[in-house]
Amino acid sequence: MAIFLALVIGGLFGFTLDRIGATNPGYIIRMLNLSNLHLLKTIMLAIGTASVLMFAGILAGLVDPGHLSVKDAYIGVFVGGLLLGAGFAIAGYCPGTSVTAAATGRKDALFFVLGGLFGAAAYMLAYSGVKATGLLDKIAGGKATLGMVTDTDYPFLIGGLSGEVIGIGLGIAFIAIAALAPAKLFGKG
Repeated sequence: MAIFLALVIGGLFGFTLDRIGATNPGYIIRMLNLSNLHLLKTIMLAIGTASVLMFAGILAGLVDPGHLSVKDAYIGVFVGGLLLGAGFAIAGYCPGTSVTAAATGRKDALFFVLGGLFGAAAYMLAYSGVKATGLLDKIAGGKATLGMVTDTDYPFLIGGLSGEVIGIGLGIAFIAIAALAPAKLFGKG
């Protein structure tokens, strides 16, 4: 049942990505050069809504915080983020949108997916060398949250503040940005 549910949710997510234009590299590049912020506003609204619902669900006892998975913080995350961002800007795809675009028949997306798989294989082969550089050493407590999240033992960076309140606040801020951001900042759009 879990695999079936994952396929259904994944299919719906892919359908949604296609409907909002995220499988079109032109949309993504126009978002990144700030000439059409439709996609950015959609992403901000989705992240904000999910954050508010998840953290409010934790406060209401509807979401078990034991199911949350906080990832380790380390310098390699930032380096990887820069590399991902550069690839995103050059190709007009991120990993999720490329798979969805490939499913719609875009050949450029298929090559992007294949490049990503080759890159993952190269990283796997070079992992011990990368680890020796210190890029994978934990920072900020490793699996740290901004504030203390109820019923978890994750270290937190801001004492005295509830992680749930911070999450809801950030979610509301993302929703506000999505609502108030202009349609474009530069160019024709």
